Amino acid sequence: MAIEPYRRLLAIPGVRTLLLVGLVARIPATATGITLTLHVLDGLGLDYIQAGLAATASTVGMAVGSPLAGRLVDKHGMRPVLLVTTLAQLAFWSTAWALPFPALLAATALAGLLSLPVFSVIRQCIAAAVPLEQRRMGFSLDSMLIELSYMAGPAIGVAGVTMLGSMWTMFLVAAGLVASGVALLVLNPPIRSEEELEEPQERVPRRRWLTPGLVGLLGTVSAATFVLTTTELSLLATIKDAGDVEWTGLAIGVWCAYSLIGGFVYGGLSRGLSPLVLIGAMGVLTIPVGLVGGDWRWLMVALIPAGVLCAPGLSATVDTLSRWVPAGARGEAMGLHGTALLVGGAASAPIAGALIDSYGPGWAFAVAGLVGVVMVLVALPFWRRTGGSVDAPVSASV
Repeated sequence: MAIEPYRRLLAIPGVRTLLLVGLVARIPATATGITLTLHVLDGLGLDYIQAGLAATASTVGMAVGSPLAGRLVDKHGMRPVLLVTTLAQLAFWSTAWALPFPALLAATALAGLLSLPVFSVIRQCIAAAVPLEQRRMGFSLDSMLIELSYMAGPAIGVAGVTMLGSMWTMFLVAAGLVASGVALLVLNPPIRSEEELEEPQERVPRRRWLTPGLVGLLGTVSAATFVLTTTELSLLATIKDAGDVEWTGLAIGVWCAYSLIGGFVYGGLSRGLSPLVLIGAMGVLTIPVGLVGGDWRWLMVALIPAGVLCAPGLSATVDTLSRWVPAGARGEAMGLHGTALLVGGAASAPIAGALIDSYGPGWAFAVAGLVGVVMVLVALPFWRRTGGSVDAPVSASV
């Protein structure tokens, strides 16, 4: 695979810095979930039910707040939204350690509502900075960097709580989130390209872009995260059943490496694929994974075909969304994409847990893959009605 296309991408003014800031800024954001969970379990001495409630409160807040923040970015620009959300995260993470559980639950929901929109903002800025013909590669590279953030953030959160305790780890999370917000405020990357800024700046009615085809796309995003989260939980359960818990970190790292390789290869292709093809294939290839039995080492081999499609599938959904939605509504659309990711992950946890407890990890793999395939089939007729191509811009009136 040639490196030259990636060099040309990184040579675009501002792109290299934007991607680097995005990588670093997302690390504290990916550490928040595990830090909050461990604080409830260890810092407050409560059980997994309360920890689950806190996680749910945060997820609900973020799911509501993500498109709202995006809409405000579209209307008022990035800096006011970043300023408010950065201050909100500072207030929460610097005081959450001292709150009793009922107050912590309410504050967690509010902090989720006002979460720093680092994921959607970076994607919105990539769409503005990168020419259309290179955008697929830009989003592929961004998906690879997100994988690296998720490999680092939760590990740092666990290490921090283990060595320093939840209070000091929360202070570190607060410092990291503030640094992320300040970095984006100083960088202030454009959310629209020069060509888009020259166009008349008018309010874009939601009915112009929130079509059945786009709703179907968001549904496939949720299905993709359902497949990925269920796969992760099933992999963990298989390793635990084998008595090899100490190998969990390595197994997750190898699985993430599959996605990184897939994202690198996909970004360098001359032509992209529909996210329906990629996510549908990921679902089909996940269904039989559980047939390899209880040896997690063979399971890692069986996960290679579906694993290499993770980053390509998710980056293809962002690329397609950026082409279907007019620039004036791109922030809200990226926020809805973030909500779809959260919904899929949140729905998968209890379902996967019930399947693993009742029938074993093998059935959880099968159900996860089937959910992905079914959602793609549901979205397919609406997708065709949209009439757009992944590699060609779609009219804003779609």
